[in-house]
Amino acid sequence: MPACYQQQHHIAVLTLGSDVWIERCLQPFYLSQKQLEHVRDQILNNIERGLQKEPQKPSTLKMLPTYVRSTPDGSEKGDFLVLDLGGTSFRILKVKLDSSHKVEMETEVYAVPEEVMLGTGQQLFDHVAECLGRFLQQRNLKRAVLPLGFTFSFPCVQSQLDKSVLISWTKGFHCAGVEGKDVVQLLKDAIGRQGDYKVDVIAIVNDTVGTMMSCGFQDHSCEVGLIVGTGSNVCYMEEMGNIESVEGDEGKMCINVEWGSFGEDGELKPIQTEYDEQVDKTSFSPGKQSFDKMVSGMYMGEIVRIVLIQLAREGLLFDGVTTPPLLIKGCFQTKDVSAIEDDHSGADAARKILTLLGLRPSEQDCLKVQCVCSAVSARSASLCAAGLAAVASRIQHNRQDPEGRLVVGVDGSVYKMHPKFSARLHHALQDLAPSCQVKFLISEDGSGKGTAIVTAVAQRLADQRQRVNEVLAPFNLTLEKLKDVQSLMRKEMDFGLRKETQPNATVKMLPTYVRATPDGTERGDFIALDLGGTNFRVLIVHVGKREDVGVQIVSKTFSLSQEVIQGTGIQLFDHIIDCITEFQEENNLRGRRMPLGFTFSFPCRQTSLDQGILITWTKGFSASGCVGEDVVRLLREAAIRKGNSDLMIVALVNDTVGTMMSCGYDDPACEIGLIVGTGTNACYMEEMKNVEILDDSDGRMCINMEWGAFGDNDCMDDLITNFDRDVDQFSINPGKQKYEKMISGMYLGEIVRQILIILTKYRILFGGKISQRLQTRDLFPTKFLSDIESDTLGLVQVRSILTDLGLRSTCDDTVLVKEVCTTVSRRAAQMCAAGIAAVVEKIRENRELNTLKITVGVDGTLYKLHPHFAGIVQETVKILAPQCDTQTLQESSQVLRDWRSRVKVQ
Repeated sequence: MPACYQQQHHIAVLTLGSDVWIERCLQPFYLSQKQLEHVRDQILNNIERGLQKEPQKPSTLKMLPTYVRSTPDGSEKGDFLVLDLGGTSFRILKVKLDSSHKVEMETEVYAVPEEVMLGTGQQLFDHVAECLGRFLQQRNLKRAVLPLGFTFSFPCVQSQLDKSVLISWTKGFHCAGVEGKDVVQLLKDAIGRQGDYKVDVIAIVNDTVGTMMSCGFQDHSCEVGLIVGTGSNVCYMEEMGNIESVEGDEGKMCINVEWGSFGEDGELKPIQTEYDEQVDKTSFSPGKQSFDKMVSGMYMGEIVRIVLIQLAREGLLFDGVTTPPLLIKGCFQTKDVSAIEDDHSGADAARKILTLLGLRPSEQDCLKVQCVCSAVSARSASLCAAGLAAVASRIQHNRQDPEGRLVVGVDGSVYKMHPKFSARLHHALQDLAPSCQVKFLISEDGSGKGTAIVTAVAQRLADQRQRVNEVLAPFNLTLEKLKDVQSLMRKEMDFGLRKETQPNATVKMLPTYVRATPDGTERGDFIALDLGGTNFRVLIVHVGKREDVGVQIVSKTFSLSQEVIQGTGIQLFDHIIDCITEFQEENNLRGRRMPLGFTFSFPCRQTSLDQGILITWTKGFSASGCVGEDVVRLLREAAIRKGNSDLMIVALVNDTVGTMMSCGYDDPACEIGLIVGTGTNACYMEEMKNVEILDDSDGRMCINMEWGAFGDNDCMDDLITNFDRDVDQFSINPGKQKYEKMISGMYLGEIVRQILIILTKYRILFGGKISQRLQTRDLFPTKFLSDIESDTLGLVQVRSILTDLGLRSTCDDTVLVKEVCTTVSRRAAQMCAAGIAAVVEKIRENRELNTLKITVGVDGTLYKLHPHFAGIVQETVKILAPQCDTQTLQESSQVLRDWRSRVKVQ
């Protein structure tokens, strides 16, 4: 027997003594722990099915989206109107909120005449609108346009925060022409017919949602609303990604569970009593609202009445006497149950209530009636606890929170006025959700104050959305803007290829002396050296027939100390040769003269395939005596000094060219290379006749575009945002590499950080508090953009990422941070695509083709690891270059780049 029943069951045994028949009549109300756990699990299962668009078995819970997307954050303030319509009278309230959580309310109550309740919808809403006009007139508010929240406590289906269609009338209303209509629009139409005032109807709110929101104004972590009064219901904040009937998967939305209908498919049959069946048969809706009829105040007193009649007819109460008043449905109310169960005055209350029903109860009769009331109300509390335990379990699962902290806002006469109901519910909940820590807050006027807060939150979100849109607008590039970027890139490419304009071109269009792509016939053994950072690699690559061994690779990575990279060039290249020699010895290669290709990922001007002049060091390198020198010659001289005559250096390769050649081995149509990682660059096969700085005009040559500097001549200034300018200003090369700074992984995270600071200053993010960590440059590495935008991560994991960065975030913060990341990375992908579109269109025009089929070989962590970058690039290229069938092929292994350029030399 559950703990919550032990006390009243013990009383029953003590007081009834030999009256085992009464105890037997009440036994079905004493639900076991196992039975309650079964109810909990059934409700949880129905919650999950109710969130699905097409469940295998329909849920009896309606699980209605409310379009309430956020709970209060404490910043809500202003004047609001509330219209609360849900019975034979309705209220109009003016609610004033301030940031100190103070709430001031003015209220007027207006009757709904019976002829209006049974008339037409126009009559009803005209009556409401007329009363609203009087309310405003009395307060000199007719000229003000105040936001209004509409509490409409009838079954509805919402499709927007301010759009709700009435399913059916209840509570004695039968106004024609309303069912199936949007009640918000009907209200707006009626206000329009008044003609002398205006209001802004922002939200239509269920009373349970209002309860949650009114408590959320006190405690911002409140995400559950519970009502146990005349009716019973619960709502809670669900992850958007789980609500299949609503588009979008970011953030949360409040779900109106409408749990009163649980059990309409017979799931509650095993625990329903004969008394429940009688109540259902004589109700206005037989077979409906099964759970509500076992829980809510509308039915609790009626169940007690039917039990008392049964006991009296069996001679176990009132000496077998029943009276005409006792036989009248509804004569025994739930407020009577509350009064009778009071520990101090309950017996006197029982005698008084029973006497008013024409009975002459004995002292023993009064005690027995107390036991009946206790059994019925305790069952109600325990069933509520089972439902709440299901909701708590759902939220705990969503949050992945082992401690299960939960704040529940509660309203309703049964919960508030019954002397023992709340304690019983709390105790039962502890048994049914032992891993959850639940805090209850009593709501103050959920349908009034709560609706005002819903309206205030909606207005705050609308204002914030407008500000966010303004901040992010420069990143949202139109098709026209992207075509401009494509056209500008093409123009700069032409400048870089012409002899007279090349020296001043921002897109340098450097010849690489790579004259062809692989054709698959390449064979042999090759050594590769890949130098591009403080770690470098040496490799041996064996190339055989594809159908035989294919490509076999052995590699080793060596490190470069700060002393070496910042020392002299002789030290640097001597150390590299020592490492190559060590690798040769380990792999029994000494004495074998082998071709070596050198990937050197620093800015160089090549004058032949095996000659490249270092323009400047980057990436922290500053070895002296190298800038302005041929790096291939420096490597050869080091080999001579170290006595290594086995190396035949045949090619100096840019990493972008290596990517194209590597992918070209797998796909002969690959004639473009693209890298989007820490930096970005592209190369492609250009017609020699267009490369004016070289004398040869036959065939093709790979051109290293060095497109990162695109825009350094200010041609793209109208696309550069203030955030880009800030990032550029504090970079190591202000005014340089502008295109790269809008695209590459080195800078995207810093752009995001700058946006987050502005949104925090606007009090939209992180409670308006700019933490020390957020002010730290480069706090936000681009890797986190990829993680945050991942479709496989829920908001809980994203919040964890932000926590690791020292940023304390709410759910709303997390959603907005993800939106900022998505906006910045989408612009980067689109800008990159505009550049590629310029390249493929140039190749198509070079070859005088109507259509072109071509492949882009791609490498780089941003392109490969970001969840959406590659897809956006591909989609945008198709739009900008519709006459080109452009495919992409990702570099399968970085270590293949070098040898594929070098084998072509053979």
